[in-house]
Amino acid sequence: MSRTKCWMVLGFCLMVAGSSVHAAGGEARIPVLVELFTSEGCSSCPPADQFLAQLVAQNTMAGVEIIAMSEHVDYWNSQGWKDPFSDAQFSRRQEEYARALSTSGPYTPEMIVDGHSDFVGSNRGAAVLALTSAGRKPKATIEITKVGGSEERPAVQVRMTPLDGPERNGPFDVYLAVTENNLSSSVARGENRGRTLSHAAVVRKLTLIGRGDGAGAFTATAVVELDQRWKADNVRLVVFAQSRKTRAILGVSAIPLGEALPVK
Repeated sequence: MSRTKCWMVLGFCLMVAGSSVHAAGGEARIPVLVELFTSEGCSSCPPADQFLAQLVAQNTMAGVEIIAMSEHVDYWNSQGWKDPFSDAQFSRRQEEYARALSTSGPYTPEMIVDGHSDFVGSNRGAAVLALTSAGRKPKATIEITKVGGSEERPAVQVRMTPLDGPERNGPFDVYLAVTENNLSSSVARGENRGRTLSHAAVVRKLTLIGRGDGAGAFTATAVVELDQRWKADNVRLVVFAQSRKTRAILGVSAIPLGEALPVK
């Protein structure tokens, strides 16, 4: 590793450990989607879960706004412990990435930055390089605004401005994810037996809300189906546009659930 990269990695590790490194006041921050494919049945996953939680809690990398999604796969569920946050949908999504990125296949913990850089989810050095690279690339702007609905079913409008660059010529999908922070489980069986595992940005629901073409513009209204078991203060709405061909993230934005709820 070069001396420059070494200092970059050191600086990032200090940041997530609680250093006072912050983005400069008023500096534009490029939103970057960080996905972690994980499982409570995997003994290698807790360090990656903790790392993602630090990224979510501090989010202080200069020039980058980290928007996180923790997606619990279900293929570990036959190994003694059924992950309560797992869903086959996330396993299929990870398989799509494996094909697009030409990896040897799905694995945990796998972190994917902006749909095109993948590495072991606890590898902080790889994370800083991927985040730094992603923070240099412009994104389409996505705005999320409330337009009505109820406390149980708030409605939001999603508006995406055209994107310049090579990805503009291809079709894309737009997704809405509901994520929840501050979740935990007491694992009774499997590789993590006897441990209490904590999680951040767990995807509770992932919904395709529309598709776009090469023009890049997109507008849609989506109704968010909430579960009363979710704690509203910990819930965020994440909207992202993803190239159907390359899986690259073209734009991403997030708001706290409170900004989508009607005023009491």
